[in-house]
Amino acid sequence: MGVLPVPAEVRAILLDIEGTTTPIAFVQETLFPYIKDNVKEYLRAHWEEEECQRDVGLLRKQAQEDSSLEGVVPIPLESGSGEEELERIIQAVVDNVHWQMSLDRKTTALKQLQGHMWRAAYATGHVKGEVFEDVVPAIRKWREAGMKVYIYSSGSVEAQKLLFGYSTEGDILELFDGHFDTKIGPKVESESYRRIAASIGCATNNILFLTDVPREANAAEEADTHVAVVIRPGNAGLTDDEKSYYSLISSFTELFLPSST
Repeated sequence: MGVLPVPAEVRAILLDIEGTTTPIAFVQETLFPYIKDNVKEYLRAHWEEEECQRDVGLLRKQAQEDSSLEGVVPIPLESGSGEEELERIIQAVVDNVHWQMSLDRKTTALKQLQGHMWRAAYATGHVKGEVFEDVVPAIRKWREAGMKVYIYSSGSVEAQKLLFGYSTEGDILELFDGHFDTKIGPKVESESYRRIAASIGCATNNILFLTDVPREANAAEEADTHVAVVIRPGNAGLTDDEKSYYSLISSFTELFLPSST
């Protein structure tokens, strides 16, 4: 792969997280299992709190919307009839969360509860966000060269800030000029990249997007955004056509910024 020159018009670098800054294994083997293993304990500990009740309310509403789907677990309302009923409702929430996660659902209700659980886990040191070792030194160099650096991930902005705020490299949030999630639009739609460009005040061709997902790269390209596909351990393999078509890097250090010479 070697060195990849960054086009002279690029002023901002937009980064995906999973498979780009952070090992896919961290999400699949640390973050998601933490939810599955700890959701019941978390609900018991926080049940009376307003935030937890809002989370449960959203999950209950989502379960009602999902009522026609196979395997959905409804969440009953509380009638205030004691501990046994409370345990039954908590178990329903746990089973609903496990069911949604087994289908890789990305509902707002599920994401919200996960985000609050991860916040507690990061704050207590039970979880630290992983980043590849080349990430922090490379971003520091880019910023010294005058680049703006942004994150665009399907994980919520809150989840992004937790990962980088409580990372294995310490609090590295200062390295980023802004964060985007799918509220700006899906990562596989070109319009999302136009919105991001408008939000940060530049043209789409002033942005270089780094991702491990060819469909995202293709959407960004359609919006006239520069793209490089990142090859990391554990990432899905690319077809021969994808390998020959896209610019590829295996480390952020392979990007060569003309302005840094």
